[in-house]
Amino acid sequence: MDHPANPPATAPADLEIKDAHLIFHRVWRDLEMEVGRENLHFPKELILLGGAPGAGKGTNTDFIRKVRGITARPIVISELLDSPEARKIKAGGGMVGDEEVLRLLLRELLKPEFRDSTVLDGFPRTKVQVECLKMLYDQMIQLRREFSHTPEAHHFRQPTFHIMVLFVDEAESIARQLKRGRETLEHNAEVRQSGVGELWEERATDFDPELARNRYRTFKEKTYDALVSLKQIFHYHFINAQAPIDVVQRNIIRELEYQSSLELDPRTYDALRHIPLAAEIVQNARQELVNRLDGYQVEQPGLFKSVVDFIQEKTMPIIKRYAVSGRAMINTEDPLFENPQALAMLIDVFSERGFKASVDIHQQEIPERFDPATGLIETRKKRVYRIMILFTGSTIRRG
Repeated sequence: MDHPANPPATAPADLEIKDAHLIFHRVWRDLEMEVGRENLHFPKELILLGGAPGAGKGTNTDFIRKVRGITARPIVISELLDSPEARKIKAGGGMVGDEEVLRLLLRELLKPEFRDSTVLDGFPRTKVQVECLKMLYDQMIQLRREFSHTPEAHHFRQPTFHIMVLFVDEAESIARQLKRGRETLEHNAEVRQSGVGELWEERATDFDPELARNRYRTFKEKTYDALVSLKQIFHYHFINAQAPIDVVQRNIIRELEYQSSLELDPRTYDALRHIPLAAEIVQNARQELVNRLDGYQVEQPGLFKSVVDFIQEKTMPIIKRYAVSGRAMINTEDPLFENPQALAMLIDVFSERGFKASVDIHQQEIPERFDPATGLIETRKKRVYRIMILFTGSTIRRG
């Protein structure tokens, strides 16, 4: 067998992966030493938003936050690279390469405001950053396992990564970039003339068709490929952004619809999966609800199981019987609910499944014994829990 005179060098992709491992472990080690492993509290949910130039990424960021009930501001990598810390690196002659981007990003993600969820704009953009993202996810899973049976467990929740790509073709991208350029010039001319308002950024790519084309192709060859490479690992959402804005936003809603199997701790989801899921969940309370349910499963698993069993065995047969009306009343004297926490769990479980639940407690004095000699009547207290369940009833047509 013939052998090549000059064996091929290590493939560039292999070198990039090796570099990514070196970079990530260096940054992770420094972060552990800086804040302590027990304080590495990263967001439960990350939505990594990528978009072709002119795809409406800026327009849709706030819409995505509203759909997901995210109160934290988005993390924009370009803004991080213009932060005082990044400017200090550049002033010292350093480069803000993959390692410094990762270092800046991980420190930002540890801020308490991002604990539940955030939109991340502009990461990953290179193959090294893609590999670093995979390693971050692996480390978060490892932290969760490590602290799962400790009082710190609620800080290390099941991570959820979404990759969302807003896409337009080259011609549409160029047209939108140039349209934005014309609108920017008109706006800035009016601001300069009137002295009212703020000037918009004038990008060279918004005025030159060739520069706009190059910007699009850079996105397609680097950022787009980086995001697509994660399709088999994380939840991936491809949004055709060429449609009208209302159609695009309906597609975003459909893609990011609440799914308990993705967001709850797997143990919690397994405990609840037999309870029917109603059509809609109240979005603005979703994240707080998920946090409470995961807390019940971790901190009070025995009580939580008893409540779930009660709902499944005692209430669901009644609710199904009244499915047409969308309203069911269940009375119970079960001593389980003498614990106020059990009532809170019951209401939260019904809410997670899409029902509206409320509980009234009625107490009565029940005569048990009469003493003829003294005329005294001994009583016992009877406590009845009236559980009202409301949901979307059947749409059966009536004649």
